[in-house]
Amino acid sequence: MGKIGIYGGTFNPPHIGHIRAALEAVEILGLTELLVIPDRIAPHKELPVGSASPEERVQMVRLALRHRPDVTVSDMELRREGKSYTYETVEALARQYPDDELILLMGTDMFLSFHTWMHPERILAKASLGVFCRGEKGEVQAIAQRQAELEAQGHRVYPVKNTVVDISSTDLRRLLVFRCADPFLPEGVGAYIREHRLYGTGDDYRGLPMEALEQVVIRLLKPSRVRHVLGCRDTAGALAKRWGADVTDALRAGLLHDVTKALDGQLQLTLCGEYGTILSDFDRRYPKTLHALTGALVAERIFGENEAVAEAIRYHTTGKADMTLLGKIIYVADYMEPNRDFPGVERLRELAFTDLDAALKLGLEMTLEHLKNQGSEVSPQTKQALQWLG
Repeated sequence: MGKIGIYGGTFNPPHIGHIRAALEAVEILGLTELLVIPDRIAPHKELPVGSASPEERVQMVRLALRHRPDVTVSDMELRREGKSYTYETVEALARQYPDDELILLMGTDMFLSFHTWMHPERILAKASLGVFCRGEKGEVQAIAQRQAELEAQGHRVYPVKNTVVDISSTDLRRLLVFRCADPFLPEGVGAYIREHRLYGTGDDYRGLPMEALEQVVIRLLKPSRVRHVLGCRDTAGALAKRWGADVTDALRAGLLHDVTKALDGQLQLTLCGEYGTILSDFDRRYPKTLHALTGALVAERIFGENEAVAEAIRYHTTGKADMTLLGKIIYVADYMEPNRDFPGVERLRELAFTDLDAALKLGLEMTLEHLKNQGSEVSPQTKQALQWLG
C-alpha cells in the first residue's frame, strides 16, 4: 500500500513556496507519489484580471517540477467542466488508486475552514488530510484541536511542518509588474511568463493616460487602500490648482504615491535589492516605511513618470528640507484627503488651502508626536524638514 499525496490549487502563478511545500510533503510523509493538480475554476474565489489560463498554469507547474520523477502534474480538473470541486477529484483518484492511502494536502486556513467545503464528508470517506504548518504556537494549537476532533470521528490528519516562504501569488503578481519577481519563481517559470507576456509582463506602462493608469494602480493596491489613494489624487489636484502647481503631475503623483504599499517590509527590501538601490541605516531598520522610496522607483522606472513626480512620491511620508511645491502638495494631500479621520485633521484641511507651509509643518509635527508616542525612531528627513520650515 502506497501513499499518494494530492496537492491542488490555483498556482496563479506557482512560486517557490508552493514548490518547497510540495517537496517537503513528499519527504515528511514518505509519499510514493505526489499529484499536483491545478484547478480549472476555483470554487472559493474569482481569479483577478490578467490571470494565466488554466492550461498556462498547468504548464508553469510542470516546468517548476520537471526534475522530480516522483511528482506528477495532472490536468484532470481542466478536463472537467465547471468549478473544480475537490470531492470530485478525490473520488476519481480513489477509483484510480484503490489500494493506496490518499492524503489531501492543504494549508492551515483551508484546514480550519474545511467543514465549509463542498461535501467534506465525501472527501474524508476517501482520503486522509495533510496540513501544512509553519509551527507558530497559535497555529499549532488550532490544528491540534481540529485534528483531535476529526480523529475522534475516525479520520486521519497529518501535520506537515514546512519551511516558510513569505510570498503569496497576489504579491508575486505585483512583483511581476514591478519587474522584480525572479527571486520567488521556480527555475524556468519566469522565462515562460515573460515569453507568453503573462501577468502584464509584456505591457508598456510608461505614459499611460490617467484613466488607464488608475485601472492599473487599483489592481496593484489592497482593496482597503483604494479609497485613500483616489482621495489623495483628487485632493492633490485641487491643491495644485489652488497653489499654481502642475495639475497633471499632482494627479499622477497622488495616484501613484502608494503603488507599492501592499508589499510587506521584506518584499520592499527585495524590490530595492533587485533595483540596485543603496539603503540608509534608517531604511534598513524600518523597512515598512520603504514604500515611499520604492513607490518613487516604480513610478519612474515602470510608469515613466518625470523627476518631479518621483521626488514628490519619495518624500510623501517623511518630508525633507527644500521640498518642491509638488512635494508639499503630495505630503499634505496624503495626510488630509477626505477619508482621513483623526484629531486635528480639520485644522490641517483648512490650512492646506490658506497656508500650505503651515499645513506641511503641522503634518510633520503630528508625525513627530505620533512616532514619539509609539516609541519609534523619527526619520532624519522629518527632523530636517522641520528645521528648514523654522
